[in-house]
Amino acid sequence: MTMSNKGMTWIWVVVCLGLVGCAPEKTEPQKTTGSKASATKPADSTADRTAAQQTSPASSQEPKAPSSATTPPPAQAPAAQNPPAVEEAQEPKRPDVIFVPTPQEVVDKMLELAQVTKDDVVYDLGCGDGRIVVTAAKKFGCRAFGFDVDPERIQESKENVEKNGVGNLATIEQKDIFTLDLSKANVITLYLLPSLNVKLIPQLEKLKPGSRIVSHDFDMRGVTPDKVVTVDGDGGYEHTVYLWTTPLKKEAETK
Repeated sequence: MTMSNKGMTWIWVVVCLGLVGCAPEKTEPQKTTGSKASATKPADSTADRTAAQQTSPASSQEPKAPSSATTPPPAQAPAAQNPPAVEEAQEPKRPDVIFVPTPQEVVDKMLELAQVTKDDVVYDLGCGDGRIVVTAAKKFGCRAFGFDVDPERIQESKENVEKNGVGNLATIEQKDIFTLDLSKANVITLYLLPSLNVKLIPQLEKLKPGSRIVSHDFDMRGVTPDKVVTVDGDGGYEHTVYLWTTPLKKEAETK
């Protein structure tokens, strides 16, 4: 069967119209503001947000300081330690009186008045150059001790003891006479001021009964002496020697 030219022409028209109806609709291209269109940017996933927070300077946070409730107390500096106390060197005790030698004739009278024997123990308080100690040991053969605080006098006394060969009987010691225990002595010799004699009374009262105390020139206020004698010295100077025996005879206090 053959189709006329007129029929072919209509078929062609119909086909063309159909093709025209099937063509896709033209759309205008969308504008972009960057590498990706903001209108079509897909929502960030949770993982993307986490990564962004970790890398974004705005999202990074400096570590928070601990709260005051948990803040440990600041370390305290160790307490300043005082340097060990340094003990101050005590100044040596100075003599209470200046050294004035007792004339030898007075020394002899003091020991005679005290009736010293070889069985006695003599303590010379403030021995100076040691002449009383040496005389007691050499003349009576008794034990004699000399005490002084002045190192110069101690050295001088020791030399005197050695020179007279009485080292086996005479002993010299550097001590404060106001701290001595006098109870081993039974003869005490003094050449001190009256106030110092009085200061010694508590120690003298501890002597054994019958002990003798002799003092050159100075008395003992408040205590009655058993004897008072005078001795003529060189240059016409007169010396006084006082004798007390224990127990001491205290004078009645007058109001």
